Amino acid sequence: MTAPLTIRKPDGTPKGGVIVIQEAFGVNDHIVEVAQRAADAGYLAVAPDMFHRKGENVIVDYDDIKGAIEAMQSVTPEGAASDIDDAVSYLESEGLSMSQIGIVGFCMGGTLVFHTAVRLPLGAAVTFYGGGVATGRMGYESFIHEVPKLQAPWLGLFGDLDRGIPVEELEALRVAGGQVQTELEIVRYPDADHGFNCDGRPAVYHEASATDAWKRAIAWFDSHLA
Repeated sequence: MTAPLTIRKPDGTPKGGVIVIQEAFGVNDHIVEVAQRAADAGYLAVAPDMFHRKGENVIVDYDDIKGAIEAMQSVTPEGAASDIDDAVSYLESEGLSMSQIGIVGFCMGGTLVFHTAVRLPLGAAVTFYGGGVATGRMGYESFIHEVPKLQAPWLGLFGDLDRGIPVEELEALRVAGGQVQTELEIVRYPDADHGFNCDGRPAVYHEASATDAWKRAIAWFDSHLA
């Protein structure tokens, strides 16, 4: 099955391509907005629907955690790889090389981004609060276990208030990442919780952290793709 793609194009010639990987709530308005923001920054942006095997345009409400967990269970490492490869193929069909393609993801998508950076030699990868740092998640090994295999420069953006991703795990990942040749950076925001980038979730959105994190993400792409 081919993943449906939401595409946002920049004005003029793209600086590169950016694949946007959703949270556990689907390709909702927030994820489409993120794709548009990447396009506004000069990138050809594409968001594959990672839930398409579960149904057409599956969107889960932010307060429906049970529904989000159920939807996530439809995502496997094999299926995710296929869907992300569909997005890569689209960008390549638009004339971009692998080194000109970046990927960014949030929560569930952040986990998929890290493991995509292990699997593919993309130009750059950015994870927002992806879980599975010290223990495996979604059928993957932990970040710490896999970090020596990174093939793409990886930036990780995390909140210190995120109880699901303890700072001790992030610091252990930082130490492990210091032993690898691939460029790696971890940024922690002391006042941010899980989901801090999503302005559609007032309970967790943290504007200052989100603003800085997005600037860093675009700067990461600019320095590695453009």
